[in-house]
Amino acid sequence: MTEDTPLNAERSATDPPAKKPGPPPGTYMRVVKSYVLRAGRTTLAQARAYELYSPRFLLSYAPQTLDVDAAFGRHAPLIMEIGFGMGGATAHIARVRPEDNFLCCEVHEPGVGALLKLAGDEGLENIRILRHDAVEVLDHMLPENSLDGVHIFFPDPWHKSRHHKRRLIQAPFVNRLARHLKPGGYLHLATDWQPYAEQMLSVLSAEPLLANAAQPGGDGYVPKPDYRPLTKFENRGLKLGHGVWDLVFRRL
Repeated sequence: MTEDTPLNAERSATDPPAKKPGPPPGTYMRVVKSYVLRAGRTTLAQARAYELYSPRFLLSYAPQTLDVDAAFGRHAPLIMEIGFGMGGATAHIARVRPEDNFLCCEVHEPGVGALLKLAGDEGLENIRILRHDAVEVLDHMLPENSLDGVHIFFPDPWHKSRHHKRRLIQAPFVNRLARHLKPGGYLHLATDWQPYAEQMLSVLSAEPLLANAAQPGGDGYVPKPDYRPLTKFENRGLKLGHGVWDLVFRRL
């Protein structure tokens, strides 16, 4: 090609196929994430909450161990919440369990803004938020045996069979969570999709570091713990006869 050849000139049929540009050298390509970005618009109230409350409640991701006591300004049991949506249930749980610290991971900007507003308006000092992939937070900011609990409520069930590989609750991730729990710490999951509940139960039951907290001889699920509120969507589903399944497993 000469200097006068247009950049978009047709290539010869005998030319080798052009290579697609790859990532810059040294770029880290993650395959599995704890989230899927959804479309959504941040409201004026949520944007205002970012301005007012980010310095107080929003933590910055950094690939180094988080000083949890400094981040919360106190020492207390640490519960990690993964994918809190719009934050209503998270704020409720933090309100009814003031003795615990809640480290909340979500990448959806409107959801982070909504929880910032709730935390700031209600003075929920036991909440801190990371707008980042929870997998990387676990890998780089939290050591093993550091969590007293993990909450994952209503993760995307990926209904179609060909999408099941995208589900968050799979054996490698559950093992990662288990290793980050302290002995006696708990993992609490909830879903309103029975096939996903069955997969969750199977995966968690196969993890040797965890034991089911459900009553022996039962179906493996637990009654909804009092601290987890009913969401509007969940309550509507229950009225229509839809089920909700809670699972609680403890670290051995």
